Amino acid sequence: MAQGILVFIEQRNGQMRKSSLEALSEASRLVGKTGGEVSAVVIGQNIKALAAEASKYKPAKIFVVDGGEFANYSTEGYAQALAAAIQKADPAYVFSAQTSMAKDLMPRVAARLDAPIATDVVEIKSEGSSLTAVKPLYSGKSFGLYEFSSPLVFMTLRPNRFGMADADAGHQAQVEDLSVTADKIRAKVTETHAAKGQTIEVSEAPIIVAGGRGIKGPENWPVLQSLCDVLGAALGASRAVVDAGWIDHQHQVGQTGKTVSPQLYIACGISGAIQHLAGMSSSKVIVAINKDPEAPIFKHATYGIVGDVLEFVPKLTDELKHLNGKN
Repeated sequence: MAQGILVFIEQRNGQMRKSSLEALSEASRLVGKTGGEVSAVVIGQNIKALAAEASKYKPAKIFVVDGGEFANYSTEGYAQALAAAIQKADPAYVFSAQTSMAKDLMPRVAARLDAPIATDVVEIKSEGSSLTAVKPLYSGKSFGLYEFSSPLVFMTLRPNRFGMADADAGHQAQVEDLSVTADKIRAKVTETHAAKGQTIEVSEAPIIVAGGRGIKGPENWPVLQSLCDVLGAALGASRAVVDAGWIDHQHQVGQTGKTVSPQLYIACGISGAIQHLAGMSSSKVIVAINKDPEAPIFKHATYGIVGDVLEFVPKLTDELKHLNGKN
């Protein structure tokens, strides 16, 4: 019977995603209870050096699929590579972070291998050698527990929900190169245009400052960006302002945007519609700033501030700069 966990390590431009290392850390924690071993797979071009970095999080083996056809992500090419790693590792579970890439890739490979998949998992329970997935339902109003009888199960783990282990530079994983020829790739990425201004990925950020209609117009984003700069935070947004064209969709938090679990979420001028709450209600601390004392967001906030965002946020930013010695 297959045992162990294989973790897909996502990399972009030669940098491993923090959320992937969280998934790898959780896999290492779980196999201590269920048995088996942890293995990992990294796919891309000129990424062999990443194996040494991933090794610090204690997988027993790391599979490396390196080639020009994997320089840019393609569903079909990466699916072939991940399927090859699964065949070599013969795991009971395949983990990845819940990212845009994984949302596309993991269901494709699960369907190819006729295996079940649980997405956006926020907790994993172990009983004997079996794992049970916990995931939110109905916009976070309830949670489902998923047990599996299949010999192979896929799971995607919500970023910032699982702790990342301390790196152990002394651990040396066995590294194995996999020769995979990606054929029948019908859609290829030929060019990538990086968005300007966003240096911190919203889905992985430990702190998020998000704006809604209460900021009154797109000309006021610099007010929130200044606070982001002081806190080292990512800039988020509600669907209303994205739909209004005030900011790009990549910043959107919510049911139709990105699901986040930061340590601190500061909601500025966001009323708190259920669709938005679905994407950020698992934040550890929520601070709501809204001039409407009846705004639904206050029912979910750890701390609530009734006031005008454009008056309060600059004062908060100045005070934080003073505390940091930047004034």
